[in-house]
Amino acid sequence: MQFADRLNNVETSAIRELFKLLGKPGIISFAGGFPDSAMFDVDGIRAASNAALDQEPGAALQYGATEGYQPLREQISAFMTSKGAAALAPENLIVTTGSQQALDLLGKTLISPGDKVIVEGPTFLATIQCFRLYGAELISAPIDADGVQTDVLEQLIAEHKPKFVYLIPTFGNPSGALLPLDRRKKVLELAVKYNTLVVEDDPYGDLYFGEAPPPSLLALSAQVPGSRDLLAHCGSLSKVLSPGLRVGWLVAPPELLAKATMCKQFSDAATSTFAQATAAQYLKAGRLPGTLTRMRAVYAERAQAMGDALRKDLGQAIAFVQPQGGLFVWARLTGAGGKVADGNAFAKRAIEKGVAFVPGTPFFCAQPDSATLRLSFATADVEKIREGVARLAQAL
Repeated sequence: MQFADRLNNVETSAIRELFKLLGKPGIISFAGGFPDSAMFDVDGIRAASNAALDQEPGAALQYGATEGYQPLREQISAFMTSKGAAALAPENLIVTTGSQQALDLLGKTLISPGDKVIVEGPTFLATIQCFRLYGAELISAPIDADGVQTDVLEQLIAEHKPKFVYLIPTFGNPSGALLPLDRRKKVLELAVKYNTLVVEDDPYGDLYFGEAPPPSLLALSAQVPGSRDLLAHCGSLSKVLSPGLRVGWLVAPPELLAKATMCKQFSDAATSTFAQATAAQYLKAGRLPGTLTRMRAVYAERAQAMGDALRKDLGQAIAFVQPQGGLFVWARLTGAGGKVADGNAFAKRAIEKGVAFVPGTPFFCAQPDSATLRLSFATADVEKIREGVARLAQAL
């Protein structure tokens, strides 16, 4: 059977392949990139789904508009406005089947084979795969503890003239990095200076520990004239409410949003109307702030426990920045004391000791750093985290 040439550009996710190894009894997993199911507000979601069926059963169970269920678009607009995204009307966004579909729609509407796209190094693995599927040549922009290095980013934009730049400024996956306010403004200024679209992916921005992060690029765009017309923003309820609802959204300039909506018609006609109606009722009920408060407290405790255990048990053999939010610790093996310094080799040894994580190399589109690894603290409780890190120390 002959498949499309575009499939030559991608391969099966290394992370999904790793999950096949996790059936071993007693294994502790730091591999997943998903929230803890114990954090889901089941009662609130049940009440919201019942309200959707009680109040508008016909609309909730019928085909819906490709752009999204209007009451949900209104609720998302209000939610984003409360976070500083001024003048965001419901018509400025479409609802997508998770933010992953928003990324796919951007790939479909913007990327022709051979187009250059700048991404962070490292970045979200599924983004690398998605953009490569449409034939993009990916350019890696280096990051440090504070996210993308904007001076280098400017050099890359000037040199490569990319179709767009893709960033996760707030607690990125896998880096966990938080882009500071001055760099955020610089990114928007670069968009205007070079007339280059910037795509902001923000699934983790509400999962902060302590102080709230700087405003999103979308919120800040009001301060940089012309930048709003060169900015797309992807949001999601997956990490803060439920991945199973598959509710995300795309905010974009009108012409791009219209093209994305047209392409969406070809793929799924509309995101699940029942899921959208449930999400709309949940947001309308005002339960999300309380849910976020609980999530932040739990994840903050787990992040601290993982950081403390890594410092105690692995010491100088590992380097990382303590996360201020999100779901991940991004770490680098130093090789100190003659310990293993290759993340892929370490992952295999760790599995043998009954603990799993994701090596860092798949998260790079170029020049992968083989010493890196991603550890998720989201789904293991504090005791499991301590035990898992102790097993990592044995594997090291």
